[in-house]
Formats: sequence, C-alpha cells, structure tokens
Amino acid sequence: MLRRALIVVDVQQGFEDPSWGRRDEAEAEANVAALLAGWRERGHPIVIVRHDSTQQGSPLAPGQAGNDLHPLIDTMPDLFVTKTVNSAFYREPGLHGWLQRESIEAVAICGITTNHCCEPTARMAGNLGYDVQFVLGATAAFDRADLDGEVIDAELIKRVTAANLQGEFADVVTTVQALEHP
Repeated sequence: MLRRALIVVDVQQGFEDPSWGRRDEAEAEANVAALLAGWRERGHPIVIVRHDSTQQGSPLAPGQAGNDLHPLIDTMPDLFVTKTVNSAFYREPGLHGWLQRESIEAVAICGITTNHCCEPTARMAGNLGYDVQFVLGATAAFDRADLDGEVIDAELIKRVTAANLQGEFADVVTTVQALEHP
C-alpha cells in the first residue's frame, strides 16, 4: 500500500474576505478538518501550505489577519510550506524533495482555491509521478468573470477542474472516498 501524504493548500482566513466574491462548497473547511483528523488517526503525513501573497493590498499578505490559517486547521503538520506562486511545489522548503526523502509516492490534495492553487499543485504532482487523489469536496472555488465580463459560476469552475484532472493528473474523489481509501 502506498503511503499517502495529505497536502492542505491555502486554507486561510483571507479567503473569507468578500472581495473574492461568491464561492461554492460551504463545507470545504469542515471537510478539510475531517481529512486532517483521518490522516492523523492513521499516522499518515500531513503537509500544510500557506500562500504569502506579494500583491499590494492582498488579504493573504504576511502581516495581515487573512494570512493566518483557518481555525479548523489545528494540527501540527509534518511539513509546513509557504509559497508566493500557485503550485505548492515551487517554494521552500521543497515539497518534492521532502516527499522523496520520506519515501512518499502518493498524495491527496485539498484546499482553496480549487482552480488556482489546488489544481496546479495536483498537475505538478501528477507530472512528477505521484499517485494523486484530488479531494473535490474539500476544495472551494469562487465565481470568476470570463474575458467578456460574463460570470462563470464557481460550481462550473469546479466541474471543469475535475474534468481537467481526472485520469491524466489525478483521481478525483469525494471526502468520504479519500477517508475510506487514504
């Protein structure tokens, strides 16, 4: 059986800021908390990732309350990664190197946002050869405007992300499935 690390991406208080707009998956943080509890119970490794925005005025910037992790993220990780870009594989400490040193060949990815930081992290993990579970119900997306200014709802964005990842980069699973088959 593969040893699977849980990678929790950017579950931060700044995503509660109304400037992000309407979001889906009101239970995303609770689902992440359930995954954390399940991983800890089994003694599986946990990686927590925090986005330290470099954009002026961002609620995710260091020193802002929004940079803090959501209160439901209340466990000590085996690895804590900070990043300033979308993929958790592009910052220090090096996630890929740590996973290799720990002989971890499989990951489960959850967090915020579905399409901005979770999807790129899953794509990179798949490209690096990891067995990837993408825990869709433990992610959250926001409505986005397309190039014509028309709103694409968060639920559609999440469906497209799942379709983009399934089979090629990851196995898209529910929170229950991830807990049943870590």
